[in-house]
Amino acid sequence: MDMRQLRYFIAIVEEGKISAAAERLHMSQPPLSQHLKALEEELGTTLVERSGKPFEVTEAGKTLYKYALQMVALMEEAKTEAKEVGNGASGKLNIGVNTFSAAGLSDLLRAFGSRYPKVAYKIQQNESAYLCQLVRDRAIELAIIRLPLELSSFAVLHLRSEPFYFISSAKEERMTDEVSLADLHASPLVLPSTEGLGVHYLILEAFSRSRLSPRLMGECSDIALLLELVSSGFCSSIVPETVLKKHHGYPIHASKVTPDTELASPVGLIWLKQHRLSQAAQNFVDLVKSGL
Repeated sequence: MDMRQLRYFIAIVEEGKISAAAERLHMSQPPLSQHLKALEEELGTTLVERSGKPFEVTEAGKTLYKYALQMVALMEEAKTEAKEVGNGASGKLNIGVNTFSAAGLSDLLRAFGSRYPKVAYKIQQNESAYLCQLVRDRAIELAIIRLPLELSSFAVLHLRSEPFYFISSAKEERMTDEVSLADLHASPLVLPSTEGLGVHYLILEAFSRSRLSPRLMGECSDIALLLELVSSGFCSSIVPETVLKKHHGYPIHASKVTPDTELASPVGLIWLKQHRLSQAAQNFVDLVKSGL
């Protein structure tokens, strides 16, 4: 029994006559009668009583007809869904985003969702180095990360570079709107992120290039807590612009770190080289490229 036989049987039942079913199926009557006979022989039961015109469908025939309708509908659904997944109209977008790089993601996903409303999402937020490993392990397909990192295994699409800001408590005297690292080397700093990773590395490397030694008190991976510590006057910090855009209402001063220090944070979209992306992921990459 195959799908073609089931479609033939559905037509026979619904038309009530072999001749009418053959006309509906655009085939001659004898082959259709042979298909019906072969189906009955395979099942070992009579499906239609041919004595009357139109003929009567037996109980076995009615049972087969019920399941045939379901199976044909399911097959059509499977074909439709497979086509939609294949062209990215549905499926799942598996993407990771760095803890400090989520700015603009909601706008991207809104634009993507308007084009592909049937796509589901799996979004993970974590440190850039960990997201790279998730992409290598194929737990996610795409990741928005902060550079620099060792990216020889990845294709990289540069998204933006954003400035850093020195932040201090509003209780203290505000510095100028722009400051250099030399202005900050004596300030007690608690830096965001984890030592050796991402933002923490960028800031310390910028001090090193400037041959300055910052007064480093420590690090804090929880941004809300870091901003509370800064607000209280316990410490100062240096954070990417995204942090200020995402976290409002803290009583702090913010001064842009001048660009001559080369302290800027590149953000990129990555995926594995020589690995075929799902169509949903490829459509997302194409959308991002179109907006650059």
